[in-house]
Amino acid sequence: MASLVAHRPQLAPGRLITAAQLRALLPPSPPLLALVRETREALGRIVARKDARLAVIVGPCSIHDARAALDYARRLAPLRDAYRDALEIVMRVYLEKPRTTLGWKGLINDPDLDGSYRIDEGLQRARQLLIDIHALGVPAATEFLDLMTVRYIDDLVSWAGIGARTTESPMHRQAASGLPLPIGFKNGTDGNIAIALDALAAARAPHHYLTVSIDGRIEAVASRGNPAAHIVLRGGRKPNFDHATIDAVCGALERNGMTPSVVVDASHGNSGKVARVQVDVCADLAQRISNGESRIAGVMIESNIAPGRQEIVPGVPLAYGKSITDECLGWSDTVDVIRLLARAVRTQRRTALARYASPAFSL
Repeated sequence: MASLVAHRPQLAPGRLITAAQLRALLPPSPPLLALVRETREALGRIVARKDARLAVIVGPCSIHDARAALDYARRLAPLRDAYRDALEIVMRVYLEKPRTTLGWKGLINDPDLDGSYRIDEGLQRARQLLIDIHALGVPAATEFLDLMTVRYIDDLVSWAGIGARTTESPMHRQAASGLPLPIGFKNGTDGNIAIALDALAAARAPHHYLTVSIDGRIEAVASRGNPAAHIVLRGGRKPNFDHATIDAVCGALERNGMTPSVVVDASHGNSGKVARVQVDVCADLAQRISNGESRIAGVMIESNIAPGRQEIVPGVPLAYGKSITDECLGWSDTVDVIRLLARAVRTQRRTALARYASPAFSL
């Protein structure tokens, strides 16, 4: 980090480094860019159901400790390799946290977890962490929350979510229309799916809008629309990953000329925010996939090294590898769930191949 400090531009108090300057300080390597490009393309095919594999977006609810995040990525890398025939595994690297009221707003906003709000340091730590995770062969997913931070990291992201609280935002829909990566829009916190369907229609359309350029200036953008925008079912007042809801959502997508596919968030409203329930949600989804359900394109799982969550208490050291936001599955359960989902996809594939090979099958 000392060499970085030495090469930082001299800025007036309160002024932030621009995205262009930070990218120049922390440039991505050609292999990193290749991994991002290949993962984006793979995920785009999966949500379009042109690739029968399952996207698995798995990792901590939020990142607060870079050392633990890299430890998690090291553990995830061999699973990504072992199950790549059935799964496209991407690590959750959530660097910002939406808040209904008050609380810690993420690594970028307050990297030292002490109310010092060193956003300049948070941006640099976030970008360095993404580079280090990719160096382990693991691509990254995140949530785009504050649109001012997008250009600092978007070249290092293979999948992004628009959260339940911002799916209705016209600015987020416009921004998604111009981003060259798959974007998942969650239904509302109350379970409202209509706003996510509206968001997809908006994000897939071209727009003209104002944004902050990579060098910090205001510029007018003409976007082409994002064909890889898709819906994420995250539950609401009740779970919404059931067969009837998926039928209804996919029916609405088809009527609007979109691929009938969904990503299911096993956490949040679908688990009642009880981490262990994610195992049951994934088991239910795995059974349906094994039985031939092909419209489930992906699963999101909140997982960490240690299970559960903890509070930030001044003067008390944090437990290693444990969430400080939502409850997460522990590592052992994570491995079991990933194995289960891979087995389901392989079973579906074998069943389909056997059916096509049957003498009774004809075109």
